[in-house]
Amino acid sequence: MVTVLPDVETMVTVLYFGLFAMSFDFVSGYTGYLSFGHAAFYGTGAYFVVLAANGKVPLLGTGTPFLYLLVLGGLAAAVLAVLIGAVSFRLSGVYFAMITLGFSQVLYVFVRDWDYVGSNPRDGPAVLERTDPFSVGVPGVDSLDLAIGQLAGDSVDGLLGFLSFGTTEVSYYMVGLVVLVCYFAMQRVVHSPFGRVLVAIRENEERAEAVGYNTFWYKLGAFAVSAFFAAVAGGLFAGFQRSVSPENTFYFLVTGDALLASIIGGFGTLAGPLYGWLFDESVTEFLSKTGEGGGLLPYLRDHLGDATMTTELYDGLTVGQAIDTFLNGHAELYIGVVFVLFVLFVPNGLLGTVRDRLGGPVGKQVAARLRGEDR
Repeated sequence: MVTVLPDVETMVTVLYFGLFAMSFDFVSGYTGYLSFGHAAFYGTGAYFVVLAANGKVPLLGTGTPFLYLLVLGGLAAAVLAVLIGAVSFRLSGVYFAMITLGFSQVLYVFVRDWDYVGSNPRDGPAVLERTDPFSVGVPGVDSLDLAIGQLAGDSVDGLLGFLSFGTTEVSYYMVGLVVLVCYFAMQRVVHSPFGRVLVAIRENEERAEAVGYNTFWYKLGAFAVSAFFAAVAGGLFAGFQRSVSPENTFYFLVTGDALLASIIGGFGTLAGPLYGWLFDESVTEFLSKTGEGGGLLPYLRDHLGDATMTTELYDGLTVGQAIDTFLNGHAELYIGVVFVLFVLFVPNGLLGTVRDRLGGPVGKQVAARLRGEDR
C-alpha cells in the first residue's frame, strides 16, 4: 500500500526540526530580518545536551534531567543570540543575513576542530557517560516521565490503563508534547504587545521608530527568544539521536532547510514551517529509494508485473529502467522543483494561502463560522 505520510521515526524528525523552523520564522517572518546563521543556536542546544550528558559542562552532572538541559541550553543560546545580535542588528537587509551567516560559520569551524567535544570532533560527540535514557515529563514521577531516543528501552504497556506504545511512538508523543508547548509559548509572544511591535517593524521599521519604539531592543529580544526555541529543538534532536555532529547542527545548510520549510509553509505564520517541513519529508519519503513509510518506488516495483517492467518504451529503455532513472534517489531534485513552483505560484506558502482564502487564521475563522451556524 502506498501512503503519503512518512513513518513514525521520520515524523519525530519532522517535529523537532519543525520547531527549529518555527523559531527561524519567529524572527525572520515577524521582523523581516533573515537570520541565515540560525543553525548556530540549533547546534548550541544540541551540543549542550550531549556535553552535559557526558559530564563536560561545569556544575552539571551526567544525570541532570533532560528538561533542565533543554532549558539551560536554550538560555545559553539566548545569551549567544544577544552577543551576535548586538553586532548584527546594526545592519539590515542582505548585510544582516550575511553577518549572521558569518558568525554561524565561525562557530561551525570552531566546533569542528574543538578537541574538547570528543576524540574526533569532525564526526561529533555521542552520549557515552550517561547510560540512562533522556526523559520528557515530570522528573521524579515515573508515570509522567517517559523516555525518548534510541536507548528508551522496551515498549510502554498499560499507559493510562489500556494503551501500549513502542519506543518510537513514545518518542513521537513526548517530543510532540515539548514542541506543542513551545509553539503555544511562541504564539503567546506573537500575540502580545511585544509581538505587535515586531510586526510593525516588519511592515515599516521607520514608522515604528517614529512613534517612539526602540526597534533595536525589540529585534534583539526577538532574536534571543527565537534562539531559545531553536536550542530546544537542537536539544530534542540530540536527546532522540544521542549523538550530534557539526554537519547536522552548525552547518549553514541546516538554516537553509528551515528557510525551505518556511517558504513552503508560509512566512509569518509560525505554524506554517512545521507543515512545510512535513510536506518536504513526505515528498522525500514518497520518492525515496526505500520508502519505509510507503513510497511510490517500492509500490511500483511490487505491483507492476515482470511483463510491464520489461516493456520497452523507447530505444531500449524499459519501464523498470525508466522508473529507476526518474525516481530512484532523485527525491531532492523534485523537492527543488517544488520549491521553485512554490516561490513562483504560492508565495504565501501552504498555511498562508489557506489563511488568505479563509480571511484570517484558520482556528479563528473556523470558530467564527461554527458560531455563525449555531446562531
